Amino acid sequence: MTDSGFNPRSLPLVLTGFMGTGKTSVGQVVAEKLGREFLDMDAVIEANEGMPIRQIFQTRGEVYFRAREAELCVQLARRENLVIATGGGALVDPQNRAAFNQACVICLDAAVEALLARLAPARDRPMLTGDIQARLPELLNARRAAYAQIARHIDTTEKSIAQIADEVIALFEASPDEPH
Repeated sequence: MTDSGFNPRSLPLVLTGFMGTGKTSVGQVVAEKLGREFLDMDAVIEANEGMPIRQIFQTRGEVYFRAREAELCVQLARRENLVIATGGGALVDPQNRAAFNQACVICLDAAVEALLARLAPARDRPMLTGDIQARLPELLNARRAAYAQIARHIDTTEKSIAQIADEVIALFEASPDEPH
């Protein structure tokens, strides 16, 4: 804790990464273990808009959705003791990453084959319309450079939710006073 009474450990712990890497499932476990509130950004946007993400994309467009997402990043970055699961594209925008510059941001990664297996049954992913076998690697490659800007990464490919949660907590607790 600094002299001002500010505790850097109270800042949000943010899980980001491509869809299907386990952000929500892991985030819920991490929040419970740390005694923090869990928020899934997509769920918050759905609640605020009164419709699912897919419908927001269909009726209002991706630009509208990304604007709501950017507003939410700024709001949540100011809150304390949260574990946040971002949408897969939320921190692709440099301004959204900058909003969380004081938070502990951890990017969850997984092999393309694992993502395909996890996401194949999904029908509610607006960014994965059409041929998922072709679209997923294309979208992942488009986001790779943005994900690379995040310092902390955990590969979730061959791990259980509990294992990933333990790794997230270990990373979070390893350097609480360093910039994240």
